[in-house]
Amino acid sequence: MVAQYRTRPAIGLALAFSIAATFSGGLRPAAAQALKSYRAALGESSVSGISSGAFMAVQFGVAWSSIVKGVGVVAGGPYYCAQAKASDFFNEYISPILTATGPCMNGPPPDLAPMLEAVTQKAAEAAIDPPDLVKRQKIYLFHGYNDAVVARSVTDAAERFYRTWLGNAASGNLFYQNALGAGHSFVVANRQDPELDSCADNKKPYIDRCGYDQAGIILQHIYGALNPPTPGPLGGTLKSFDQSHYTGSDIPGALSLSDKGYVFVPKSCEQGAGCRVHVALHGCLQDAGSIGKLFVRQSGYNAWADSNRIIVLYPQTESSPFLPLNPKACWDWWGYVTHDSSYVAKSGKQIAAIKSMLDALTANGAPAPVQSGAAVRLIVNDISDAAAALAWTPVAGASLYRLERAGADGQFQTVGETAGPSFGDRGLAPATAYAWRVRALFEGVEQAPSNVAKAATRPTPAPCAKPGSCP
Repeated sequence: MVAQYRTRPAIGLALAFSIAATFSGGLRPAAAQALKSYRAALGESSVSGISSGAFMAVQFGVAWSSIVKGVGVVAGGPYYCAQAKASDFFNEYISPILTATGPCMNGPPPDLAPMLEAVTQKAAEAAIDPPDLVKRQKIYLFHGYNDAVVARSVTDAAERFYRTWLGNAASGNLFYQNALGAGHSFVVANRQDPELDSCADNKKPYIDRCGYDQAGIILQHIYGALNPPTPGPLGGTLKSFDQSHYTGSDIPGALSLSDKGYVFVPKSCEQGAGCRVHVALHGCLQDAGSIGKLFVRQSGYNAWADSNRIIVLYPQTESSPFLPLNPKACWDWWGYVTHDSSYVAKSGKQIAAIKSMLDALTANGAPAPVQSGAAVRLIVNDISDAAAALAWTPVAGASLYRLERAGADGQFQTVGETAGPSFGDRGLAPATAYAWRVRALFEGVEQAPSNVAKAATRPTPAPCAKPGSCP
């Protein structure tokens, strides 16, 4: 995820070079297109990421929990894992990168208590939104058992972090898929594209062909059952934009951001339909400078977005061999820009840039019409060895949804209630068939049950002693 870092004399040399570059001619690139407003619904926004992008997705989702509807975390870990802080040279420069490249990747992860304390403290300082708002978010976590870069214990820590804030009442908002043999990668349904990796691979472009539609599963866990993805040529347009419009007084390179980012806009959104925005964050060595537009085009988000009025924002980092030192184009999840704890707060330079992009797309926005029907349509969105992700179409006016499950005896029992159109049902037996149905509640009055959706859980994978080589 990150490279080895230089000693203090080298940092001084890099700083001198960086200052010289900053005050040389051409501070900003020639003016390019800015993002336009599609009047998208800010409160319907969501974010996901892979690897360093997953850490950034967690940071952004916690900092802006008032507007983030859901978070997808692929091969990432908990908030403030690297624990950078401004106190002395060691705690600003050395300790965070040692923690990030050590226990925050290889495990066992650092103790969760300082991370939880950081949330409480920053919320008290109004540096992030109140953490109680995290309870409303839909959380998808993923760790492939062939991941040789980030240990499962790190993503397990992310689960514990989120469950602390969700509590029992909102526990169904989280689904954790850890029974798939993917390597360190974003996982796609495409099994043919030779530009992408085999399922167990841990190498560029870090997009693995596993027959698993991760983008669609993330979006449906956040937004409920959606229209099927567009099967052929897309009606929407992939556009580039100038990221310098969103970095304040800094040039993008000073934040290790590229001059250019990308956005996919469905035709319906271009024509004025009510839309929402999903922010998709690449991982280290997945930026356009490293793999071209593979992540932007091949992650699977655009086909789902095209048929469901979802704008997909693809901000881009860039590699930086000097200050800020970031040779693998990772997102800032250890404080490499400011060398203090602001990297996990609203004021964090990269978080602020992403929020500024989101604000541009949602300026003067109105609430997006929710895709709904007279009755609930329930689907099994995903299945692991011990959990199931259920999603459904919402019913206008419903205050809650009650999920019911049946085992071999066919008797349905209530397993939980939720305000949103998805539920992570856990504590299931491996390789076992189940059935589910859901009821919409209107001021406590039940509607008739939905259709019955059935699936069998996956077998529990055998222990993987050497990730990358396990079946």
